[in-house]
Amino acid sequence: MLFNYFNDITFGQPWFFALFALLPLLIIWYAFKNNKQQGAITISDTSAKGLSSWKNTFRHLPFVLRILALSFIIVALAKPQTRYELQQTEGEGVDIVLCIDVSGSMTAQDFQPNRLEAAKNVAEDFVNRRPTDRIGVVIFAGESFTQCPITTDHRVVLSAIDNIHNGLLEDGTAIGSGLGTSVDRLRTSTTKSKVIILLTDGENNGGLIDPKTAKEIAKTFSIKVYTIGVGTEGYAPQPVNTPLGVQMQNQKVSIDEKLLNEIATETGGKYFRARDNDGLTRIYNEIDKLEKTKVEISSLTRYTEKFFPFVMAALGLLILEVLLRFTVFKKFP
Repeated sequence: MLFNYFNDITFGQPWFFALFALLPLLIIWYAFKNNKQQGAITISDTSAKGLSSWKNTFRHLPFVLRILALSFIIVALAKPQTRYELQQTEGEGVDIVLCIDVSGSMTAQDFQPNRLEAAKNVAEDFVNRRPTDRIGVVIFAGESFTQCPITTDHRVVLSAIDNIHNGLLEDGTAIGSGLGTSVDRLRTSTTKSKVIILLTDGENNGGLIDPKTAKEIAKTFSIKVYTIGVGTEGYAPQPVNTPLGVQMQNQKVSIDEKLLNEIATETGGKYFRARDNDGLTRIYNEIDKLEKTKVEISSLTRYTEKFFPFVMAALGLLILEVLLRFTVFKKFP
């Protein structure tokens, strides 16, 4: 308990601790003076037995109390205090929706351990680097679903990303539905910067909303869309269910880069192509730099003085020393 008390305390004038160097000198002076007084007294062996009392045993107690009192005074002079920091945030962050493809092709293993897990890892790192932004998560395959509405509670966002896996939705690649749902999450936002990061590894082949229609809606609400095409060149190994069980087969990588580039360019964003884990990490780092959060955080520090208990302890010890010196340990001429 005492350790925790001092763990929360700082000292405004720590140079007063240098006075502790005087205490050993006082102890040496006291020992020298006490030995000199004892050497000047000559007593018989018979009378010496009478001095072996508890008073003789505790005769140094008043001096010990004085040393402790001086120690508390030095600590009080060092100005013990607790510090409280208050942070004030001014400005506004960016509202961001992470729109992630969870179709069956995202299990391809041209990324480690596969495309979907790699996308989840970089998305979680991105969230951790945006502490003042509101972030939401939308997933899509043959249909779309809001995995997490936009929120400042990033623990909820990270949990939502962690719970993403293949098979949550009907298979397919409904890019228009994913983009449309993401726009719907942001259309009522009042922030100046609204961003969608759409990640997919395929071509649009389903859904109720055409991707170009979703793009026009995003433009209407001034939402910037960054698009990311995920996949290596040529073919990629992918687990496929067969009558003999799950087997790895090479599947052709087909990304509609023309569509993704069109969506990004016309909404004020940018298209990226990720061919491996490192490339995907670099893309998110670049988006992080492009979308700067305009937030100013100012800190206000307040101090609460804590010297009073040390002063009272020193005063109590000095009073006790005086009482003992003039009662129990009083010297008679």
